Amino acid sequence: MMTGAKKKRSTVWRKIQAVRLEHIKAWCMRRLPILEWVPVYNWKENLVPDTVSGMMLAIQQVTQGLAFAVLSSVHPVFGLYGSFFPVIIYAIFGMGRHVATGTFALTSLISANAVERLVPSVRTNFTANNNSGILGLSEFEMQRIGVAAAVSFLGGIIQVVMFTLQLGSATFLLTEPVISAMTTGAATHVVTSQVKYLLGMKVPYMSGPLAFFHIYAYVFENIRTVQLEALLLSLLSIVVLVLVKELNEKFHRNIKVVLPIDLLLIIATSIACYCADMEYVYGIEVVGNIPKGLPSPKAPPMSVLPEVVTEAFGVALVGYVASLALAQGSAKKFKYTVDDNQEFLAHGLSNMIPSFFFCIPSAAAMGRTALLYSTGAKTQVACLISCVLILVVIYTIGPLLYWLPMCVLASIIVVGLKGMLMQFRDLKKYWNMDKIDWSIWVSTYVFTICFAANVGLLYGVVCTIVIVIFRFPRAKTMNLENMKEVEYKYKAEDNCESLKQVKIVSVNSPLVFLNARKFHADLLKIIQKDGMNSQCEQNTLLCSFSNGSCHGELVQSCHNERRVLILDCSGLNFFDYTGVSVLLQIYMDCKNRYIDVLLAHCKASLIKAMQYGGNLDSENPVFFESISSAIDAIQIHRNYSKFSEQSEV
Repeated sequence: MMTGAKKKRSTVWRKIQAVRLEHIKAWCMRRLPILEWVPVYNWKENLVPDTVSGMMLAIQQVTQGLAFAVLSSVHPVFGLYGSFFPVIIYAIFGMGRHVATGTFALTSLISANAVERLVPSVRTNFTANNNSGILGLSEFEMQRIGVAAAVSFLGGIIQVVMFTLQLGSATFLLTEPVISAMTTGAATHVVTSQVKYLLGMKVPYMSGPLAFFHIYAYVFENIRTVQLEALLLSLLSIVVLVLVKELNEKFHRNIKVVLPIDLLLIIATSIACYCADMEYVYGIEVVGNIPKGLPSPKAPPMSVLPEVVTEAFGVALVGYVASLALAQGSAKKFKYTVDDNQEFLAHGLSNMIPSFFFCIPSAAAMGRTALLYSTGAKTQVACLISCVLILVVIYTIGPLLYWLPMCVLASIIVVGLKGMLMQFRDLKKYWNMDKIDWSIWVSTYVFTICFAANVGLLYGVVCTIVIVIFRFPRAKTMNLENMKEVEYKYKAEDNCESLKQVKIVSVNSPLVFLNARKFHADLLKIIQKDGMNSQCEQNTLLCSFSNGSCHGELVQSCHNERRVLILDCSGLNFFDYTGVSVLLQIYMDCKNRYIDVLLAHCKASLIKAMQYGGNLDSENPVFFESISSAIDAIQIHRNYSKFSEQSEV
């Protein structure tokens, strides 16, 4: 009896273990994306472009690492570490194939607030004195990186907690105008922080509300203290960087490898500074000593965590928002998917683990992602290859950067932010598509300038939600519970033929950031289902859209006519920029699937916004007064096509 009971218990236990192992395996595959793409990596086709991209990325990572470390008010060598460790972690846990994480201007600026507040600056050069015994750096410098690492550690914990709470699904609240305004405002702050290096001035650190204006007031009051040599070198560096980068962008299709102007400028100015002894003859501030090798791991100072909570939240939110926007953009461009919640985990671990190796907060950067696009990178292998090259720099080339002028690093930072600063051009787009989104952009930018990036981001989200709440009651015809179905009465048998291969979708609610993504996903599901269920073409007579879900009645048809999607916009009472973008994306997706998209009952404002925002087909009409006129146009077009075919025969 006991033996039988033991056998049963052991059998049950084995079954439980088997189930758990399967669950663990499935969880690992879901949470470690590297296990999915490495086994199927195409070495023949992808290794060469990934290697070229990795080499170019390493150059940019080194220059930005040095520059953003200075921006974070720590020794430049810690920027090299921040370009190495986070990249490896993200390659394991991240889903963005073209996302190059590492040091980031906005997170560096936020962490600098904590560094300057807790460890005030006592000198402006980075040459090591009063050796602390760690990396040959001074105790002052180690205290500063300790604060920055604590910000990174706590920011990573916050991101992992958000992953645990599944808050990635709440990213729909981060609309494009809010993200654009926040990143543009933060980029303006970064440029302002580099003015003292560009001009060669001694400007005290300023933070808090309206610090942006106080900095420029101080600069103009002390304009006579500008160092002419530093100013000329800064202007020359900016002109060379902008000119060569524009030429690289213009001819990148004709040349496989772009000119690494950042690296060449660093080498040229370092040699010139050494030969002319600019540090002592002209007083040009230089980077100073760069230690060799990687540091031994050490936990960030836990005692300062309560004092850096504000900066940690800023790093967690701003870094995640900017990185997610790049990941989603690359996924959209190269047709793969990104899990918003998994990105929380990837970036959280990319901040937590590297903080034990004296790394500043990390995130993805627009310039590096654009570089991967232009150089033809295929996977995260490009980023891993860049890590190998960065390791070579850390162990061999680093000390040669002693003579690099700080004004040149500042110039690299400013020019690297060109993409973010050029988002000012989006104002015209928002004005033409939705003036409320335009006002949200402007006000969010102003809040970011007057306060900080995290404050601007919070304001933008709250403002967007409040405006939508006030706009929804004005939608008089909206009824989410009792939706009207589209009805099209036809009298003759011939008109029935015109409905074949036609899908009619009635949009009976506002299309805004709250429901636009689900509307897009549901519509694509029906289109994909249509194409996979039968060898014959399928036809949807009636389909109604209600609160982000679609329901359709399918009728089989074996005709070869081009399929048509008609969107009845009579119930679309208002929309925002996200809603218009989704409609344009639906138009392009359907066009790629050889499906014609027609819109009926559109308001003049919607027509204007869509015509301005996208490249609609100019040959055939897209907008119609009613569904019947749209179907009549389909019938006329098909009759004309049949007549043309018969004439040819």
